[in-house]
Amino acid sequence: MPGISWLLQPVMTTAAFFATWFVAEDSANFGVVQMAIAVLLITSVVAVATFWRSILSWLTPRARKG
Repeated sequence: MPGISWLLQPVMTTAAFFATWFVAEDSANFGVVQMAIAVLLITSVVAVATFWRSILSWLTPRARKG
């Protein structure tokens, strides 16, 4: 399915970049670490998309009533 590949390729490339900080690319568990980081990235994106309004209201300063 080319659509899924198009969506997951940037995620897996980013996960591979971060995985190389922890394990060597030729180690046996590189794929496991890469997938764990990819799941964390996807979860983070979904969480930010879900709670965007709450995060934005938390970060913006409110006017003080005086």
